[in-house]
Amino acid sequence: QNLKGKIGGTFSLSGVQRSHRAVPGSAMDQVESSKKAAAYKAVDNHVKDAYRVGIGSGSTVVYAVERLAQRVHKEGLKVLCIPTSFQARQLIINHDLELSDLEITPQLDVAIDGADEADAKLTLIKGGGGCHLQEKIVAAAAKLFIVVADYRKDSTALGEQWTKGIPIEVVPMAYRTVQLKIELELGGKAVLRQAKAKAGPVVTDNGNFIVDWVFDRTYDWQKVNQQIKMIPGVVETGLFVGMAKIAYFGMEDGSVKEREV
Repeated sequence: QNLKGKIGGTFSLSGVQRSHRAVPGSAMDQVESSKKAAAYKAVDNHVKDAYRVGIGSGSTVVYAVERLAQRVHKEGLKVLCIPTSFQARQLIINHDLELSDLEITPQLDVAIDGADEADAKLTLIKGGGGCHLQEKIVAAAAKLFIVVADYRKDSTALGEQWTKGIPIEVVPMAYRTVQLKIELELGGKAVLRQAKAKAGPVVTDNGNFIVDWVFDRTYDWQKVNQQIKMIPGVVETGLFVGMAKIAYFGMEDGSVKEREV
């Protein structure tokens, strides 16, 4: 039933939404090299023959799939790949890897995904690309959830590096009530994410909207995550608390830093 692809502390945010600073060409090459190093090491250390592998979304995962394809074709590994998004599905197909889904393969050995930010305890902010609902479902189905990222995503506390806020997927009719309730109960600013290539809001793979909650202080993220999820209309948050066990950060000097919790 499996399908095989044939297509080749407290801190200030100053009220401004910022993400990582734009980087010049040479620095961008360095960032890409660090992503590649982290992704390759994770795949080499944690993927074995007959594994069922969750494939995350985002720029660093591209390198993880690249390395996985190299190992499959060189070592003859038999690996099933379960995607978290349309993008991930296309990556799997285009690298001629064996594609499955959670209906056919509901239990996974490992899931590999990126993150917008990871704190000292490997609490994550994910969803900058709008896929955090599927990413969380796949991560929860895996025995081991691994994060791969570059050095810019490594923080002591959430909000130090990533300042676009925590993505919250919401049912479209409820976005305004969710915005107001979050701001009233937790402070900060909850902003409906707007699309860049179309007029109107971003629409997820599930047909929902995304509200980005820009917070202005540290929280007990486990409690906040549950509090937000109890708001009617909220489908899922981009807070991943107690899920990631190992993170690989590609560093500026070409090395890879590992963090395990």
